[in-house]
Amino acid sequence: MKPAALGFRVHSGWTALVALTLKEGTPSILARERARLVRTFTYEYRQPYHTAARMRVRDRRAFIKRIEAEASRLAFRTIRRLRTALEKEGYSLTRSGLLLASGRPLPELEGILASHSLIHTADGELFRKAIFDATARCGLPCTRIKERELPDFAARSFGRKSRDVWRRIQGLGQALGPPWSQDEKCASLVAWLAAVAPGSPRSSTRVGTREKSLQQWPRHLRRGR
Repeated sequence: MKPAALGFRVHSGWTALVALTLKEGTPSILARERARLVRTFTYEYRQPYHTAARMRVRDRRAFIKRIEAEASRLAFRTIRRLRTALEKEGYSLTRSGLLLASGRPLPELEGILASHSLIHTADGELFRKAIFDATARCGLPCTRIKERELPDFAARSFGRKSRDVWRRIQGLGQALGPPWSQDEKCASLVAWLAAVAPGSPRSSTRVGTREKSLQQWPRHLRRGR
């Protein structure tokens, strides 16, 4: 089996997803899609913290946990389905990459709901954590990089100017045809970085920013605590 890596750029309720492999060090796209992370694709579920802010206090936490669990479950099924399809083509998923926002760690639920800006941040973080949980469940080490640091980190990693790296990423879409969106380009680049990242098969790597554990997520989203 030839190794392959996944890359994710997450939005509220969905994620851009790219799978690639390296052929003599050059990335080649194997699959791309937009995967939903909520079963009902409406504002209510795609923006769970916005929704929770309008709910009764006693119902908020359970609603957030339900959406987070659903997102993790859907992400896991997407990865498992893609893994099966790639194995039939002779590829084995070995690593993953996830783009992070630039925000600081979030407070607890009531602190989030008291701030409109934190509500926006928390919606995105919920779905990023769902992806992270799903990659862990699938045994895929996850390279996590802050999106604002992605161009400079890639340039340092590959020993090239950032514009040359982006030119290579843009060229990957030519064989696929449109659309080749910014979401897909970013997901491809973080997948490429994941594919060359060091680490054992069951490690979890975070590069381009200071290492943090699950403490980056507020307590109400941490599993097993």
